[in-house]
Amino acid sequence: MLLDLFMRRLIRIGTLTLRYPDGTLRRYGGGEGPEAGMALRTAAAVRRLALNPGLAAGELYMDGTLEPERCGLYELLDLLVVNLWQGGSHPAERLVTAARTLRRRIDQFNPAPRAKRNVAHHYDLDGRLFSLFLDRDQQYSCAYYQTGQETLEEAQAAKKRHIAAKLKLDRPGLEVLEIGCGWGGMALTLARDWGARVTGITLSEEQLQTARARAAAEGLADRVRFELMDYRAWRRPVDRVLSVAMFEAVGLAHYRRFFTVVRDALRPDGVALVHAIGRAGGPGATNPWLAKYIFPGGYSPALSEVVPAVEKAGLWITDIEILRLHYALTLREWRHRFAASRDAIEALYDERFCRMFEFYLASCEITFRRTDHMNWQLQLTRERETLPLTRDWMLKAERASIGA
Repeated sequence: MLLDLFMRRLIRIGTLTLRYPDGTLRRYGGGEGPEAGMALRTAAAVRRLALNPGLAAGELYMDGTLEPERCGLYELLDLLVVNLWQGGSHPAERLVTAARTLRRRIDQFNPAPRAKRNVAHHYDLDGRLFSLFLDRDQQYSCAYYQTGQETLEEAQAAKKRHIAAKLKLDRPGLEVLEIGCGWGGMALTLARDWGARVTGITLSEEQLQTARARAAAEGLADRVRFELMDYRAWRRPVDRVLSVAMFEAVGLAHYRRFFTVVRDALRPDGVALVHAIGRAGGPGATNPWLAKYIFPGGYSPALSEVVPAVEKAGLWITDIEILRLHYALTLREWRHRFAASRDAIEALYDERFCRMFEFYLASCEITFRRTDHMNWQLQLTRERETLPLTRDWMLKAERASIGA
């Protein structure tokens, strides 16, 4: 049996107990490490998992033909990812990954109409869904944990302060362009707490409506506005440019255009901050299940793929920060909150949708704990003299914002 052969080669760390459709139990591995079990309900599930595990595992779980046994989904995925990343090998997965890597530029070709469709696939879901597992400000990006013991609300507030400090909002009235504004929380914070005037742009109609309603409700509509706009359509210079958790949707072929837009949007003494998911191990390919069901057209780049585009755009990289485990901690909180609200989310959608989101949150958390994924922040300027000689000013600004 092909799957049996692959599992014998794959599981070198920990132990996997696999129940086949005929009731046969087989144990793989047996060494030190995590233990987990799973059952495959049909012969078709066995074949699909053997031939394309990166896509099939999530689909089979969504359909109920792959089930964890004597463990949760998180524990099962953790065991599999540990072995895929550190231990054995799966020849079929290596071949599929190689093919995906070769066609990355095709998969990530994101002209404006396609980019809008990709965004709508995920971000135009019912807004009540996100309110059930995100923090109160609906920050849908990596939080910032200084100790790892903070609540999600505390860590997301710290993330906003950390980013605002890097933008050097050192006088009131500075104009900020936020590329990918989400539900408006970051823009509203910059206006309310830092005295900025902000324009947030998005391709999500759902996010646009929510962000505008929030600005009106907080009495900030005169200082914060939100527009349905592709970043490539921006034409006006501003003092600051910010992009948080949007760059993953840009696409490899468009990196130089993105940073050229950032450069052209900045006034000569302007500052930009780009925050995104990346990978420390060099270029790769997006998991096919994630690309199909969660983030079509998305990709988390290595910095080696990003920096050349920054250089060609003529921008200075004035600071780089790598956030290693922060997103794992964030996703853990989202996963727990999703589980606590599962009944309400199932009422919005259905059981299959809940399983899809469970697989997404668990697999992404494990990716940040076990593989090379991380978050990076690039601070950028047009001129070398724009910022002070050392980076001490950022920490001082951050501390001053909380009265420390």
